[in-house]
Amino acid sequence: MAEEKLSAGDAAAAAGGMPQFDFTTFASQITWLIITFGILYFVLSTMILPKIGNTISNRHNRIADDLDTASRMQREAEEAEIAYERVLADAKAKAHNVAESTRASINEEIEREIAAADAEAAAQALKSEAKITDIRREALSNIDAIAKDAASDIVKKFIGKAPTAAQLNKILGG
Repeated sequence: MAEEKLSAGDAAAAAGGMPQFDFTTFASQITWLIITFGILYFVLSTMILPKIGNTISNRHNRIADDLDTASRMQREAEEAEIAYERVLADAKAKAHNVAESTRASINEEIEREIAAADAEAAAQALKSEAKITDIRREALSNIDAIAKDAASDIVKKFIGKAPTAAQLNKILGG
């Protein structure tokens, strides 16, 4: 009795084989395999693979765009660097020109002030020479009177008597 209740699968299992290799159910197994793989193929080809393809395509396009943007930005940075160096060189040249013009104007101003100081010193020197000449002239004009006084004092000491103005003029030659 127990043997009558066994199904075909149980019988195959009891016989020691695998149910997948039971050739009595082989046609239905192949049918279900084709149906399952057909559904799987349909789902993959219509839903999953197009999304994966779009994602890969979008990534490829984004990477290409990013590379193009990076290339463009690199060119712009190089152009900006060239422009910066040009502006820097222009600024240096302008600063050099300003420094040279300032130096030239300062040198001109110094030369003018030196010339003015030289002229003032020359004028002072002329005034001083004129004063010295006046003092000499005055001293020379007074030298005769001083010489006469000195000679009169010397004679008075030796002789004891002061000479007359006529005698002093005769002695001094004047």
